[in-house]
Amino acid sequence: QVQLVESGGGLVQAGGSLRLSCAAFGSTVSRNAMSWYRQAPGKQRELVARITSGGSINYADSVKGRFTISRDNAKNTVYLQMNSLKPEDTAVYYCNLDFKLGAFSNDYWGQGTQVTVSS
Repeated sequence: QVQLVESGGGLVQAGGSLRLSCAAFGSTVSRNAMSWYRQAPGKQRELVARITSGGSINYADSVKGRFTISRDNAKNTVYLQMNSLKPEDTAVYYCNLDFKLGAFSNDYWGQGTQVTVSS
């Protein structure tokens, strides 16, 4: 059974930084595409950043140059470093593991961590 445990959210002033962590249990982050999504009140969940098993990375245009996704294979953990935060970054952030093995595929989600940026 795959479990994702997120941490690192909180309240920060505009211009500040936070680092989110997503520890994976039951699967290996380096063998799967790992992503961070966010969902603001009244809005759809959106992709923020993604790192593939091969190390390819892509970001939403709204966070390019400010956010960095990375992974620590030894800790089986994925991170999202968020700098120059803006009030519009306020959302619940979710970690996602895109599991594929042969014909089987499944998405796994963390419980979410709240990020609030005050102006």
